[in-house]
Amino acid sequence: MKRFICTVVIASVLVTSAVAQNGRYTVANAHSHNDYEQENPFFEAYNHGFGSVEADVHLVSDTLYVAHDAHEIAKSRTLESLYLKPLLEKFEKNGGSVYADKSRRMVLLIDLKTGYELTMPALIRTLEPYRKMLLPEGNVQVVISGNTPPPAQFSMYPAYLFFDGRPDIPYTPEQLNRLGMISQSFTKYSRWKGDGAIAPGDSVKLEAVIQQVHRQGKRIRFWATPDHETAWQLMIRLKVDFINTDHIQPLSAFIQKL
Repeated sequence: MKRFICTVVIASVLVTSAVAQNGRYTVANAHSHNDYEQENPFFEAYNHGFGSVEADVHLVSDTLYVAHDAHEIAKSRTLESLYLKPLLEKFEKNGGSVYADKSRRMVLLIDLKTGYELTMPALIRTLEPYRKMLLPEGNVQVVISGNTPPPAQFSMYPAYLFFDGRPDIPYTPEQLNRLGMISQSFTKYSRWKGDGAIAPGDSVKLEAVIQQVHRQGKRIRFWATPDHETAWQLMIRLKVDFINTDHIQPLSAFIQKL
């Protein structure tokens, strides 16, 4: 048990060491929201050097399918075919690293759309053949979002599984070590769409939650953000760690001009 806890703590330290608090943003700070809806899932975000990609998954008859809604499930679009196999191919091609730059990591954010009680065991079975590329052995970090198990159950799952936390949940130190990031809807703090300046009160609320998360040594991401240059500039000013986008090429170009 001590070895297990130590491994999780070490992995957590490795993951949180590269947050955007150093003030320099790169494409490693970019998150491909609903990446599977891109014309070329995984590969477009990967080819632009993104640090995080998101896949919504549904469990159907022991298979994990990638889709936003159940009626969109297609037999060929599984978690393995769209993400795990391509990631492993890159990992092996680069000699044990998801990117050729071995200091780079990638987050695979898996949003569970079906209940965790059945989906988590199926996910573990699916991930087992890929363990060598997953933290703490490799440099791909799997973070579970959506229908996650309660924090008190985090320790029941393998050390290569991390979880997507929420700012308003109090975590024990052990539970905090299992968080890969902390996320929340932007609309909880602001209705700003990018027209004009954000309201000062909204900015204060956002700054407070971001600072709270950073004090915990964690990275923060907002979903439901405006998705254009003005909004990306705001995310950088506020020191948000992962910039959420559906527009991979424009965000990549924007960051590379910084």
